[in-house]
Amino acid sequence: MMVSFTVRMRFDPADHDEIAGILRKLTEASRQEPGCVSYVPHFVDGDSATVVIYEQYADEAALEHHRGTPHFQQYAVGGLYQKMLERQLENLTAIA
Repeated sequence: MMVSFTVRMRFDPADHDEIAGILRKLTEASRQEPGCVSYVPHFVDGDSATVVIYEQYADEAALEHHRGTPHFQQYAVGGLYQKMLERQLENLTAIA
């Protein structure tokens, strides 16, 4: 069963360019994972300190694989998580 969710993170506005760079690297590597269906990071229009990432994986195993990869550990855990002021996760259920 497909796993879909959004992650919303808030950062210090001064970190905008650094966060963008981290997200580019994390996105490039994540999209190459075999179970990654979609990985799309966004800055919220009108709020350059807030990021929303839409993620979709083939199944729970693919998501677990993603969270165990070296790029996730480096760029998410070691980068984004160190800089974020707030984090919210919304699990999604596809309608069609």
